[in-house]
Amino acid sequence: MKQFLLSVSVLFAMSVNAQDCSELFISEYIEGPGNNNAIEIYNPTNATIDLSTYTINRYGNGATSGPDSWPLSGTIAAGEAIAVGNGQADSIWVSTYWSLPVDQAFYTASGIHGSGLYPTPFYFNGDDAMTLEKGGSIIDIFGKVGEDPGAAWTDDASAGYTDANGGTWWTKRQTLVRKASVKKGVSVNPILFNPTLEYDSLPDGTYSGMGSHSCDCSTASDSWDCDPVTGCFDPGNGAGQYTSLSDCSTACNATAINETDVSYVMYPNPVVKGGVVSINSNSKIQTIRVTNILGGKVMSLNTQSISTSDLSKGTYIISIEFTDGRLKENKLVIN
Repeated sequence: MKQFLLSVSVLFAMSVNAQDCSELFISEYIEGPGNNNAIEIYNPTNATIDLSTYTINRYGNGATSGPDSWPLSGTIAAGEAIAVGNGQADSIWVSTYWSLPVDQAFYTASGIHGSGLYPTPFYFNGDDAMTLEKGGSIIDIFGKVGEDPGAAWTDDASAGYTDANGGTWWTKRQTLVRKASVKKGVSVNPILFNPTLEYDSLPDGTYSGMGSHSCDCSTASDSWDCDPVTGCFDPGNGAGQYTSLSDCSTACNATAINETDVSYVMYPNPVVKGGVVSINSNSKIQTIRVTNILGGKVMSLNTQSISTSDLSKGTYIISIEFTDGRLKENKLVIN
């Protein structure tokens, strides 16, 4: 035991605690069906970072040395997240079985692809510690190096968050997203790894958030604008309406389109009173068209606020064309 503790302390002696928002960290962990595995990294700083000195590493099954390592390349812009995923595009023999190719949706969502050749760090399976390292120094850890938790780390405090007493798996067949309040990585091997502290759990096979991350760190312009369709974005000129991402997210969520609401949902949201539908004006709307259910055009309008109070009872289609080319169509029923 003394020898083990010494080896772990030496392993992490190079690590130095980073200041908030000053260094890359792991923002998402995907352990999906088959080997649909990825580690997303996020740049919380105000500058573009060269990735050539960074690696992603897997310490498998309680190992404390000799990890599988994958060198990164390219750059990552301020406020950008990049998912680094298993690039396996064909069936391959993995130790004791034939592994099928990763899903196309997963492959597309990965911004950087590993080689897909076994072994690489991206053949983790829930019980492996993952690290993000810079020049050989660990700047973030997922899991606990030197600990084999069983099948996965869990939410069971009585077992030190291993699966010794059962517990709910958190690191196997799960997508975990770093909480927005986290502003730096874990550079010192934890005494216990409790995945619930810094991560939110999403269902198995969730890939929709790969390549983007919400964080309370501010980006270079300290400026954000809201698009109710696509969410918050940095306009890049410092002239955004909001000075923090959290403020923008709160405001943007309040006006977001609800696709599953009532049948007449419009952009951003309609006001319905006695058969009158008012659509709010928005600078990103180019054209609004109203047609009857048979396709006959009723009216064509510009970006000004409009009221369809002159429409009789019936069913209509309202089409909104945005300046970026997107088209939004919804059914309107006037009783």
